Amino acid sequence: MLQQSKISIFSEAYSKDPYKFFSYFRTQEPVFYEESIDCYFVSNYEDVKYVLENEEIFTTKMLAKRAQPVMRDRVLAQMTGKEHKEKKKMIMKGLTGENLKRLLSLFKQNAIEVLNPYLNRGKIDLVNDFGKIFAVQSTMDMLGLDKKDQEQIAEWHKGIAKFITSFNLSDEEIEYCFWCSEQLEKYLLPIIESKKDSSGNDLISILKSSEFNGIKMTSQELLALTLNILLAATEPVDKTLALLFYNLLQNPKQFEDVKNNCKLLKNAINETLRFKPPVQFIPRQVSREVTIKGVLIPKNAVIINMIGAANRDPKAFSNPDKFDIYRSFEDNKAFTSHSQNLAFGYGTHTCVGASLALMQLELVANIILNSFKNIELDESFSYEEKGLYTRGPVSLVLKFTT
Repeated sequence: MLQQSKISIFSEAYSKDPYKFFSYFRTQEPVFYEESIDCYFVSNYEDVKYVLENEEIFTTKMLAKRAQPVMRDRVLAQMTGKEHKEKKKMIMKGLTGENLKRLLSLFKQNAIEVLNPYLNRGKIDLVNDFGKIFAVQSTMDMLGLDKKDQEQIAEWHKGIAKFITSFNLSDEEIEYCFWCSEQLEKYLLPIIESKKDSSGNDLISILKSSEFNGIKMTSQELLALTLNILLAATEPVDKTLALLFYNLLQNPKQFEDVKNNCKLLKNAINETLRFKPPVQFIPRQVSREVTIKGVLIPKNAVIINMIGAANRDPKAFSNPDKFDIYRSFEDNKAFTSHSQNLAFGYGTHTCVGASLALMQLELVANIILNSFKNIELDESFSYEEKGLYTRGPVSLVLKFTT
């Protein structure tokens, strides 16, 4: 049995600043064992990429315990082969073409509506006043749900997210997570059923009426996918947006260049996702005995891919601990290619909504930059990040002029 790591990811020091431990793990313990949760962790870029792209060896089987109980059925990441391919096509149908134009228009409208009350205040918390609200509203619009229920949906959604992204929950916490899941099922199933013959352009209607090569989704499968989308589309948005502006404010020259050249905003978003990805861990389960970096990992063991550490591997990115929006996307593909950024995963189960998320972030960031002038951190603000599985700023209080 591999010895317990010298540094626990559950330590106070790691919780406060995981980034300073990444180099140690990559060089000293590239595969380490966390006894308290019986999981193996991999941190080097080449190892994480190897795990994520080899789905036959490194499966998503653990999601049957980590996600399915609160998702009410299997999620897309649990599917393989033809089923995964065809159901992914169904989702993409709702995220491309005319549907994409409609979604971007809704995102723009939501962003403006949420920002407007703050225009004359000169101050906004980009996480709590904007990001969290905007993310839930936009996701509900995408799914075709009534935004009047957004606060209740957001509260139930937090229970599901807690179950999937936490370790060592108490019995009481697990019970609450299941209760939240049950409430969402009671809320969503009648809506899903009501869209059976709908010709609407919301994602639930599109998925309910879609069929590829004889494969259709049952209401229960669509419920699981709807919950999956609620989680995937809302959890990272407020974190990434706040991290984007925080990173730019910490690098004034880069911020000025972005404001003067909106084309650089894409680079800034990609670099934010590389530098501090909101999803830090991606789990897999081994289907057979496997050796990584000389460490024998037993069959059925759970492996946690450390996305944050992999995205700062100097073998994949030059000067990885530096936030740099000027990374060339042409000159040296071995060090800077966007496809190397593992923030959205890699391989078959790369996040299906990655392209939409990038467009959404660019759209919203541009609205903020066009609405607010002289943006800076409020002098009374103290920066703090939280989260192990997913991580981001607790808040980000900005002051500005209009």
